[in-house]
Amino acid sequence: MITHRDLEIDVVHCLDTMPARPIEAGQGGFVQPGRKALMGAYKYMQELWRKKQSDVMRFLLRVRCWQYRQLSALHRAPRPTRPDKARRAGYKAKQGYVIYRVRVRRGGRKRPVPKGATYGKPVHHGVNQIKFARSLQSVAEERAGRHCGGLRVLSSYWVGEDSTYKFFEVVLIDTFHKAIRRNPEIQWITKAVHKHREMRGLTSAGKKSRGLGKGHKFHLTIGGSRRAAWRRRNTLQLHRYR
Repeated sequence: MITHRDLEIDVVHCLDTMPARPIEAGQGGFVQPGRKALMGAYKYMQELWRKKQSDVMRFLLRVRCWQYRQLSALHRAPRPTRPDKARRAGYKAKQGYVIYRVRVRRGGRKRPVPKGATYGKPVHHGVNQIKFARSLQSVAEERAGRHCGGLRVLSSYWVGEDSTYKFFEVVLIDTFHKAIRRNPEIQWITKAVHKHREMRGLTSAGKKSRGLGKGHKFHLTIGGSRRAAWRRRNTLQLHRYR
């Protein structure tokens, strides 16, 4: 009976016996003759998650969504479901980094008015199909930040959804951990100005709803916000020559 270990040994033996040549400068590593450069493990994971309609991913996502529904709406995950995405969001497998998984109910909002009586002009009579200004991912970050008041929200990413819920994993950081405070790459988040950054639209998901970004697609927020851009364009300034 051939085991996975035997297959690994055979593959390694075949690769060792084949002559290798260095690839082009700037790419690093080696590649077998007639083959393209091999991708890293995280690149393969990224390509798998890009094909969510494949048989493998359809099965995995369906099983995982069933598992997440059995758990509480907000719980700590032992490890990131998507290691490649978590690392791109800033996660490191070090002390001081925590992953929380959040379940958010899909759909719009309903105006909380008794018997649908809004007492106003017809333009404000809408009750049922009210859209929230922020995304469900931003809501998930907010709930994780409220639950873990002593941690700072770094970022988050999508891990699954069904007809009723969306599931996100939120990366949080313990700002009082020595491994965080002594690391020059991440110690910026320990400053008091970054408290509850998820509540103020400072995370990646929060900035999307604010319309912030770089390039020609974000001209409406030049100056910091939509209001700042509107104020600048609608203010008459008569500069006096001195």
